[in-house]
Formats: sequence, structure tokens, C-alpha cells
Amino acid sequence: MLAAQLDIRRSPSMSTQKTIAVLGATGMVGSRVIAEARSRGHRVRALSRKPVSDDPGVTPVAVDANDPSALREALAGSDAVVLAVRTFPADAAFLTGTTRTVLDAAAERGTRVLVVGGAGALRSPGDQELLVADNPAYVPAEYRAVAAAGIAQLEACRSHATADWVYLSPPAELAPGPRTGRYRRGTDTLLTAPDGSSRISAEDMAVAILDELENPGADRHITVRAH
Repeated sequence: MLAAQLDIRRSPSMSTQKTIAVLGATGMVGSRVIAEARSRGHRVRALSRKPVSDDPGVTPVAVDANDPSALREALAGSDAVVLAVRTFPADAAFLTGTTRTVLDAAAERGTRVLVVGGAGALRSPGDQELLVADNPAYVPAEYRAVAAAGIAQLEACRSHATADWVYLSPPAELAPGPRTGRYRRGTDTLLTAPDGSSRISAEDMAVAILDELENPGADRHITVRAH
């Protein structure tokens, strides 16, 4: 049975203002998470090698994710963390190591972590035994190593005993586009539209991320697609 799809149409929340640390702040997803967070009145700590911002609500924090001590220090004072770091070519050791460092630091402070993972960790629609990473219909051979790194990242989350985390897998296609504020939400199975497509804009992905941070669900592994 395919994961249930919930039709989400949410307006910006009036929830308590948070300080959100975004690691991977200059990336496609990270930069849009920052914009969405600011539009809802949250403060942001933008973490990357060379962060820049002229928004007084965004604090740029230069940090090397390969330096665990510096990374732990950079996360201090945050109410929530968005880990939006990807690697291409694949670097599973970096990805899992950074994830463990973030989870360790967050667990010490009781901070929730949203990990922006990969679609490869999802189950294939119509075949629950086949991971998307192993399904050539969604993952070409040249991206299989990247998909495998995402699975390793999810396993790093699952093996952490104390951290409060949620792993968000994007659909098969994630690219810049319009912000509609609408999306469908599922759990561990790739969501597809009636025409078989599986996509979402990075802007609506950011909406889903902020919705999850403001109103956490019970599921540890979730996914979304365009409405």
C-alpha cells in the first residue's frame, strides 16, 4: 500500500518565533529555507563556508562542516536546525560524519533537527521492496552513488539513540520554481502525480520544511511533492 498523501494548503504560521540554524545556507534548498523562515518572522543563523546577508534577522556564520568543534559551536543558541548539505560527486563519509556531529550537538541541547535527505531512501511506488536508489526509472546510474550516500545519511539518523530528528526526502525532481504554498505530504514512499511525475519546487520544499518545524509530525521519515 502506498503511503497516504495529505493535501497541504498552509499559510505562514503565527507560531512562536524561533532561531533556526541552516547548515548549507547558500545552497538551493538552504537559501530558500532562510527566505521562508524570515517571511514567517523567525530569526536565522546562516551556516556555510562563506555566508553573506544584509538581513538583520539573519546572522551569517562562517563554518567548515569538516570541523566538528566549530560546527558544534556554530549551532549553539538555535531552537531548530535544518541540515541541507548535499555532495556531488558523492561523499558518504562527509555526509554521515556531518550528520552525526549535528545530531550529537542537537541532542545535548534538546534541539530538533530536520535533515534534508535524498529521494533514494524512499520506497518505489508500486514496489515496496525496491528502493528508489535502486530503481533506474528514477535514479540514473551516474547518480546511484549520490542516492546511496543519502541512504547512509538516513541510517546515521536512525542509529542515533537520543537526537530529535526528522528526515525529509524530496521527490524525484527538485528545482527552483514558484512558491504555491501547497504540496502533498507522505511518509517513506515516493509520491507521484497521476501522470507519473514526482517533483516539487525548492520554494515549496522550503514551505514544507518550515511547516514541519513549526508543527512537528510523528513520522521520522517523510516526503513531499507538488500539489
